[in-house]
Amino acid sequence: MRRFSWRRMAAVFVKEFQQMLRDRLTFAMAVGVPVMQLVLFGYAINTDPKGLPTAVVAGDSGPLTRSLVAALQNTGYFRITQRGQSEAEAQALVERGEAQFMVVIPPHFERDLIRGETPALLVSVDATDPSASGNAVAALEAVATQALRHDLVGPLHGLNGGASPYELRVQRRYNPEGLSRYNIVPGLIGTILTMTMVMLTSLAMTRERERGTMENLLATPVRPGEVMAGKILPYVLIGYLQLGVILLAAWLLFEVPMAGSFALLMAMIGVFIVANLAVGFTFSTLARNQLQAVQMTFFFFLPSMLLSGFMFPFRGMPEWAQHLGEILPLTHFLRIVRGILLKGNDAAQLLPELWPMLAFLGVAGVVALKRYRQTLD
Repeated sequence: MRRFSWRRMAAVFVKEFQQMLRDRLTFAMAVGVPVMQLVLFGYAINTDPKGLPTAVVAGDSGPLTRSLVAALQNTGYFRITQRGQSEAEAQALVERGEAQFMVVIPPHFERDLIRGETPALLVSVDATDPSASGNAVAALEAVATQALRHDLVGPLHGLNGGASPYELRVQRRYNPEGLSRYNIVPGLIGTILTMTMVMLTSLAMTRERERGTMENLLATPVRPGEVMAGKILPYVLIGYLQLGVILLAAWLLFEVPMAGSFALLMAMIGVFIVANLAVGFTFSTLARNQLQAVQMTFFFFLPSMLLSGFMFPFRGMPEWAQHLGEILPLTHFLRIVRGILLKGNDAAQLLPELWPMLAFLGVAGVVALKRYRQTLD
């Protein structure tokens, strides 16, 4: 039996290391993915979002009202973005996702409070993502007892007791029980479709190139655009099949409501599926083998999952991370699917989230088609 040779082992080591360095894409992925994880988890992820957009409807403009609004801002959780509109207009902002909170200060708030009549302060919160608003709601309770402490002095000192001088009524809209599955299950539709659509398309094209059948396809009079459409459409059907399974489980197992239009949901999901398939087609023109296709899929899926608002509150991320998240189609799709299922949003309310997905689809489609034309040469 031959003895173990360190020299032969070193030769194999050098050969393998050189081969790894030649595969620049794989080496870049091996270095890039850990760096991206460190940056995203270290800087972008925040489970305690602050500066949540808040619409204030003030029926009273007295000093006590101003002190109350200032106390809300001082908590750091509330960022007053709208003032002076009607309650219906403020509620529309919450429905469209432009405001996380609506605070309604009733008329004669200050007069009733001075009389000791305990006026009611209405707070409406978008509770589709309970983790995004939970700490802010808890801060409201602390504000209730401390906000007017420095104003209730002199003749009003009797109102400055242990209990709040006004009643706080919090309405958790769209998810009153705070069930996490109402947020997670709709989000799973987007994350599962993102992973599978990108991977399946990239693997299909790369596998055909590895097996040598791509040459037969290129020998036919089929044009690049026709190849791209023919390759994508079968996976659109697979995507809708996956969607049917997820929605069936959402309704039967998790009792997720369907407040909006089912037909509108199907149309929006179609745009999202095609956008992800275009990304997969682009990856297939870049990857030399199936391993690289899988690596690029993971490199796209990881930021999509972390920066879209699926795992962590979107508004809790720093501004630069939110800008990156706005580029990803999953970010806009999550708002669309939650808006339809939980809020009952219509097409007009979803338009601000639709056009970024269409723009992403257009860019990905052009890049994929251009790259594929290069492979024809």
